[in-house]
Amino acid sequence: MAKSKSAKISFVIPVFNEQDGIKNFLDKHFLPEVAKISKYKKEIIFVDDGSSDNTLKIIQDYAATNNDFKIIAFSRNFGKEIALSAGIAHATGEAVIMMDSDGQQPTKYIHDFIKAWENGSDIVTGIRTDYNKGHGLIPRLGSKLFYKLLNKMGYKNTIPGSTDFRLLDRNVVNEYNKLSEHNRITRGLIDWLGFEQTIVEYKYNDRIAGKSSFDFKKLLHLAVNSFISLSTTPLIVLAYIGAFIMIGSFFLGLFVIIQQYILGDPLQLYWNGAVQMSIFITFLVGLILVSQATTALYISHIHAEAQDRPLYIINKKQSRNLEDK
Repeated sequence: MAKSKSAKISFVIPVFNEQDGIKNFLDKHFLPEVAKISKYKKEIIFVDDGSSDNTLKIIQDYAATNNDFKIIAFSRNFGKEIALSAGIAHATGEAVIMMDSDGQQPTKYIHDFIKAWENGSDIVTGIRTDYNKGHGLIPRLGSKLFYKLLNKMGYKNTIPGSTDFRLLDRNVVNEYNKLSEHNRITRGLIDWLGFEQTIVEYKYNDRIAGKSSFDFKKLLHLAVNSFISLSTTPLIVLAYIGAFIMIGSFFLGLFVIIQQYILGDPLQLYWNGAVQMSIFITFLVGLILVSQATTALYISHIHAEAQDRPLYIINKKQSRNLEDK
């Protein structure tokens, strides 16, 4: 499907402490590929997520000489998911392409995304088919487990290996901007919208410089938030576990009564009252602790939504070339 020559493509790029590699990314990878896009106007939106190094200053220098560069500078660190949402909210293009600035997502695939969009795709999703050397065994296994659990919890549209390297049509962007939850995972919410997706496979590059700020603790936190915010399945699973333990405890207790007190302990198990109570209490205490922890997570999410605070705060003095929103 042909697109109008006056159409605009917006790029949303969240950044956080990328001073060592951002110039390399822009000059050698990103900008040369963007320059090849001659059919459309371009809009490049950087969202600085409270960087504490010179990242913001570097991209401000680019924005000073190029009005296509727009900078959303957060007042503090709000997290990558919020940064992506801010960029999407400010994008004015008929298509929005999200990508990282660390060089791991090959910029050459931008053209494949645009071609698929021109052919009518509402969402074009980059699927990571292989990892680079920087990914160890634990992150790989964790990623596979994460997507399997999401699928088990009912999110069949979530494709294993899918990333935030995506193109969204304006229709998808408009629907995404209606979502208001604070605890969010961008790719999960996009999948939840239900639009059909076109897949573009790619292999992760090595980082241009530095180390990822997404350590194991942050990844675990993101995964837990994803499960809690996207589904009530954990509560249902706990209900099944509780029912299983209750039924199992009932039949085990019935077995003990018949075997030991009615039949006179023919199996010579010698289960006294203290042992029996210890088994039951151990199971029940464990169940209560897990249930309380999970319930507390849901209550914390309800609390965050009830506060109705803004998703992010923009430092307008540090931002550049933004239209009033």
